[in-house]
Amino acid sequence: MHIIINSSLMVPIYEQIMEQIKTQIRDGSLHENDSLPSVRALSKELKISALTVKKAYDHLESEGFTVTVHGKGTYVAAANPELLLEEQKKEVEADLELAIQKGRRYGLSTEEIRSLFELILED
Repeated sequence: MHIIINSSLMVPIYEQIMEQIKTQIRDGSLHENDSLPSVRALSKELKISALTVKKAYDHLESEGFTVTVHGKGTYVAAANPELLLEEQKKEVEADLELAIQKGRRYGLSTEEIRSLFELILED
């Protein structure tokens, strides 16, 4: 598993870890039942607090991407295609929201934004 932390981003480190693990699960780099590094090992490797890694792992588990077995470690959960699809839809939705906000900042009407969206969909 390969994780890169970019401290110049405005994204919290635990979210960077989560997103990179989710991406690796989605693209097949990480498979069901693959073991993630221990909290201590990953924190040492990334030179960050173990609490930050723990927070990322806890969030991944609460979202259904991982399972933690006390005393054994954290593992990639069984693939749930609906969960992965929902996660991808959320990402697209967030990107679309940013585009709409930008259009409004530039003074475009809702109809102008809709027309641009439809034009792009035609490609």
